[in-house]
Amino acid sequence: MKAISDMPSVVRDPLGECFSANYPGVVAFIAVAGEGSFSRAADRLGIGRSAVSRSVQKLERQLGTRLFLRTTRSTSLTSEGRLFYEACRPGVERITQAMEEMRDLREGPPRGQLRISASHAFGRSVVAPLIGGFRARHPGVAVELLLHDGVPDLAADRIDVAFRDGTLEDSQVIARQVIPMRMLVCASPEYARRHGLPRNVDALASHACITLRLPNGRMREWDFRVDGHARSILPESTLIFSDAELALRAALDGHGLVQLPAYLVGDALRSGALLGCLYSSVPDDRGHYLCYLDRRQQPKRIRAFIDYMTAHIRGLDLDVTGQWAKTAQAANAAQAHEEVPVAA
Repeated sequence: MKAISDMPSVVRDPLGECFSANYPGVVAFIAVAGEGSFSRAADRLGIGRSAVSRSVQKLERQLGTRLFLRTTRSTSLTSEGRLFYEACRPGVERITQAMEEMRDLREGPPRGQLRISASHAFGRSVVAPLIGGFRARHPGVAVELLLHDGVPDLAADRIDVAFRDGTLEDSQVIARQVIPMRMLVCASPEYARRHGLPRNVDALASHACITLRLPNGRMREWDFRVDGHARSILPESTLIFSDAELALRAALDGHGLVQLPAYLVGDALRSGALLGCLYSSVPDDRGHYLCYLDRRQQPKRIRAFIDYMTAHIRGLDLDVTGQWAKTAQAANAAQAHEEVPVAA
C-alpha cells in the first residue's frame, strides 16, 4: 500500500474552475457594483431585478463570501466585494471591448489584417497593382501579400484569400473563378525567323523549349487538346526556370518556345513581341480562382477584398486567347507560303 506522501497530489486547474464559474453572476455583479442598485443594473442588462438578484446570490454561494451589503435604501460593496470587483472589472471590460471589436468587424468599416497568397507571376502582374486601389477605398485594412508557387494551406498558413491557377483540392475551401485561363504556346518573331514554328504537338521535339520546374521539384508538363482529347507532354528542355517571368523573358529574347498563362503573355502578344502557335491544340480553360475558407461569419475585410478583387480583375483585359489565336493563325498561314511572320 502506498504511503500518503507517495500519492499523486491533485493539481489545481484554474481553467477548469473558470469553465464552471457563474459568468452571468459575474456580469450581474459588475453591473450592480457600477450602478449601485439592483434595479438600475436590471434595466441596463435588460432583465428582471429578481434575475439579477438570483445571479448575484449564486455567485456569492460559489465564492463562499458576501459581496454586497443590502438595505432597503442602499446597496454597497463589502470589502471582499470591492476586492473582487477590482479584480474582475478589467477582464469584463476587455471581453466587452473584444465583442465590440468583433461587431465592428461585421458592421463597421472593414479593418484589420489580411494575408493574401498568390503565385509569383499572378501576384506581381495582377494582384499587387490592385492593392493600392483597395487600400485607398479601405484604409483601415492592412494587406500582406505572400508570393509562393506551391499549394498553400489556408488554415495552417493563416491565409485569408489565395489566388490559384485551378482549384484547390480541399472540401473546406470555396473557389470562385475570377478569369478564364488558358496555357498558350508562344515564341518571339526572332525565333520564328530562325527556326519556324511547330505545326502540331509532335513537332515540338525538333524545337528549343523553355520549361518550368515546380516547387515540388517536378517539371511542369505542357497541356494540349489533340483530336478532342486532353494530352500532356514534357518537351525536351533547353532552358529550365523555377520562375515563370524568367521563362517569359527567355522567350522574348528568342531562346525558344514557352507555354505560359494567358494573363502573363498578354502584353507581349498585343505588341507583337510574341507570336502564338499550335492554335488547333489549345488546352481546356483551367480557370484562375480566388480561394478562401468556408467561413459563414466572414470578417468584413475579407468580403470587401474578395468583392473588390473579383470586380477589378474581371475588368482587366487578361483573356488574350483571341489575340494569341490571331497570331497563331497568321504564323500558320505564313509558314504555308514559306514565309515567317515578324510581328502579329
